[in-house]
Amino acid sequence: MTADPTSTTPVVSVNPADPSDIVTEVPAAGAPAAAAAVDRARAVQPGWLLAGAAARSAALSAVAAAVEAAAGELAALAVREVGKPLAEARAEVARTAAIWRYYAQAPYEAAGAVHETAAGPGLLLTRRRPHGVAGLITPWNFPFAIPSWKAAPALAVGNTAVLKPAPEATACAMRLAEIIQQAVPGGVFAVVPGGATEGSAVVSAADAVSFTGSTAAGSAVARAAAARGVPVQAETGGLNAAIVLPDAGIERAAAHIAAAVAGYAGQKCTATSRVIAVGAALGPLRDALAEALRTLPVGDPADPATVCGPLVSAAAHDRFHQATDGVPVLAAGPAVEGPGWYAAPTVAEKVPDGHPLLTEEVFAPVAALIPADDLEHAVRISNAVPYGLVTSVHTADLEAALHGLDRLDTGMIRINAPSTGVDFHLPFGGTKASGHGPREQGRAALDFYTSSRTYTLAP
Repeated sequence: MTADPTSTTPVVSVNPADPSDIVTEVPAAGAPAAAAAVDRARAVQPGWLLAGAAARSAALSAVAAAVEAAAGELAALAVREVGKPLAEARAEVARTAAIWRYYAQAPYEAAGAVHETAAGPGLLLTRRRPHGVAGLITPWNFPFAIPSWKAAPALAVGNTAVLKPAPEATACAMRLAEIIQQAVPGGVFAVVPGGATEGSAVVSAADAVSFTGSTAAGSAVARAAAARGVPVQAETGGLNAAIVLPDAGIERAAAHIAAAVAGYAGQKCTATSRVIAVGAALGPLRDALAEALRTLPVGDPADPATVCGPLVSAAAHDRFHQATDGVPVLAAGPAVEGPGWYAAPTVAEKVPDGHPLLTEEVFAPVAALIPADDLEHAVRISNAVPYGLVTSVHTADLEAALHGLDRLDTGMIRINAPSTGVDFHLPFGGTKASGHGPREQGRAALDFYTSSRTYTLAP
């Protein structure tokens, strides 16, 4: 994350469905301002911790209530700024409120334990304490939920936080910051708009760093934080597979897979990128998947029926066409005319080995259909990529499902369910190039945002 520390290039965010619509244009914070935000957060952090469990719990509950009160406005903003289909935007806002309410209970949880001494009188205690300032680097695709599932646990256990959002989601981040800042004391939570310059400044100053984004940027963040000796978690890319066995409910599996390929134009790290059909499942799945894709609602993200809206940028649109150029297309969803960066959801077949569709995360509504001889072969195909975020397995055979659980080297495995969709009260994260450091969400997040201390009390 190397950049000019004095750069203050304006941050411009546009509507992916109509790029002539400028959602917001603000000055980038610049490295000095980002560092100053961390300094202010560090100065007020002891007071935030000493405010006590009741105060922190009440603040997080107030954020949840404010998100619910502004639900319609927030969903509309996500539709406009990042092209999220309205139904999904509404679900994200509801999930955001639930995240804050879930972590509002965390301040009351036990912060340690009492232990017996090995020999003689005395007392041994373990206690978890906050790091100080949490630096949060977040992507644009879940503009309310991801900043929330990082900030809420960090604040709950007594850290303060500084958020550097993706430029494409600047308006969403600043609106969320307004809501949070109304519930917490000044300086406890701050947002610094910008790009790599501001992100580098936050990583260089914070006491713990949580990142979600590209694999390349995540690796750079992990190295920079590790060099400083501060805790870091980096959730990065995925090249997720859906394995379909012959005994699966093919129509249901195809519907799940089509939604996981094309939902939100495939712009989720948990989207399905490879569809592995085992043995006799290939023919029926091929037909069912083509039909599911042809009938999937594509279009204006403000339409409540839309499943696949526009890609977030012209660059994303170009990547989609570069990845699909020249490959045999099994099926494509309906094309959309208009000014936005739309791409027809696509499933390709007979993709040659080494093709980007089989080796890289395109982050677009496209997947490759791959035949496998048997379950063992399917598992080898699924595992033979640098990523390891999530795999879905579709089967009626419990033994096969358990076999998949044992052999797949991904952080999350979903049986008879889409690869997309996670439970915020459970650990989230991947293996290999899909993640670095501890898991996010659930109680795992509380562990990440604290460090354990051991106390010995001798008489």
